[in-house]
Amino acid sequence: MEYEIIQLEEMTIAGFTARTNNLSPDMGAVIGGLWQRFFSPEGYPALPCKTNGKTLGIYTDYESDEKGDYTFMTGCAVNGSVPDAFEVRKIPAGRYARFTVCGNMHTVVGEFWQKLWQMPLDRTYVCDFEEYQNADPENCEVHIYIGIK
Repeated sequence: MEYEIIQLEEMTIAGFTARTNNLSPDMGAVIGGLWQRFFSPEGYPALPCKTNGKTLGIYTDYESDEKGDYTFMTGCAVNGSVPDAFEVRKIPAGRYARFTVCGNMHTVVGEFWQKLWQMPLDRTYVCDFEEYQNADPENCEVHIYIGIK
């Protein structure tokens, strides 16, 4: 898989979180439930101060590596105060490998993670995230940022 190495500035994100694990049988339901909640009336439409409106899926608070627990967050970058119903987190500044995947949202993102776990990438396991460039589930473009050392 091809990628480019980029340096990102810190970003403030607001959204909803849950703790899960890639080996957990309910991982898909946990993450899917967060996306449903984020796209409900209490989520994305109620979130003020969005910087660009792109939705993000964030992986953080890693217990160890891709086999350990982590926190998943659905959200958007923001630049102001948000209602108390939202959790606010930071994507840290740093070096990231940026990958681009296109196609059916559910298929290409899942396949990406399966391939990434086989790569010898020197990951930080601090923060990784998916940035959805459009909202077409059948023909999406997703930029996936993996924190690297």
